[in-house]
Amino acid sequence: PGTPVEAAAPLLDLCDLVCVMTVNPGFGGQKFIMSQLDKIRAARSRITASGREIALEIDGGVNAETALLCREAGADVLVAGSAVFGQPDYAAAIEVLR
Repeated sequence: PGTPVEAAAPLLDLCDLVCVMTVNPGFGGQKFIMSQLDKIRAARSRITASGREIALEIDGGVNAETALLCREAGADVLVAGSAVFGQPDYAAAIEVLR
């Protein structure tokens, strides 16, 4: 079936949101896996080709640096746990991500 993105392509007609995990699932505070940027770009390409409005969500290792990289790769939604909840001022941490 090829890559996970290729294998999932036939399911896009059933989706409103696609989530790409950018860490190994299990616990918070992990480092972003940079090779996942290729998967984000591939997912964005498939979503665009589908002609549907499907949100592309990224979960894991999102911080001020990786948020920009994810957005440039085509992400719409960013999940930032430790980058926000690990800071004393949540609003300031969110603002940095924007």
